[in-house]
Amino acid sequence: MKKVYESAAEALDGLLFDGMLIAAGGFGLCGIPELLISAIRDAGTKDLTVASNNAGVDDFGLGVLLQSRQVKKMMSSYVGENAEFMRQYLSGELELEFNPQGTLAERMRAGGCGIPGFYTKTGVGTQIAEGKEVKVFNGEEYILEQGIFADLSIVKAWKADDTGNLVFRKTARNFNPPAAMCGKVCVAEVEEIVPRGSIDPDHIHLPGIYVHRIIQGEHEKRIEQRTVRKKEDA
Repeated sequence: MKKVYESAAEALDGLLFDGMLIAAGGFGLCGIPELLISAIRDAGTKDLTVASNNAGVDDFGLGVLLQSRQVKKMMSSYVGENAEFMRQYLSGELELEFNPQGTLAERMRAGGCGIPGFYTKTGVGTQIAEGKEVKVFNGEEYILEQGIFADLSIVKAWKADDTGNLVFRKTARNFNPPAAMCGKVCVAEVEEIVPRGSIDPDHIHLPGIYVHRIIQGEHEKRIEQRTVRKKEDA
């Protein structure tokens, strides 16, 4: 089975359709599938629902799909760095389903494991719990959350072999493994494709069984927030 493709556009060929649900890995601008996001923008696919921790910034990451008005709904945890996200939401142009970060990650992981729902204490007694089933276990209330089953997963990894085994680098691991798991099809962009058998099995973060297509590319790796010390007087 061929998994390695020459470009993001080629890897997404035949997978995109209007109104689809996409699970996207990354946290802020760390470990985001920037090449695949750009290819989705260029394809013009619209009315998207995107499950992702956040939407990047205004001109990078998922923010470019907001700028082009291709996203109908976001399922997210944090939206504070994207002014266009905030503007569209407050004006009623964008639907938003808030999820605590751990709940969002578990919803993705659950979907990848074929689990349709699970109970959690997170969000009990808050707006998160509104309209959700409540069950009592050992005298404590829990709310029912549904697993996410996405039409497509897009993720970014450090290394892959041609069978799709993935290795993530440090904090770029973030939401990428659970996002990859929950898609009917997973496309991964990586910095390097290495020969089969060259990755120590103990170092594989996500088995190739979850990954259907791979591309290798150059990445900008933009820094979202740069904090430096003031220059000291000589």
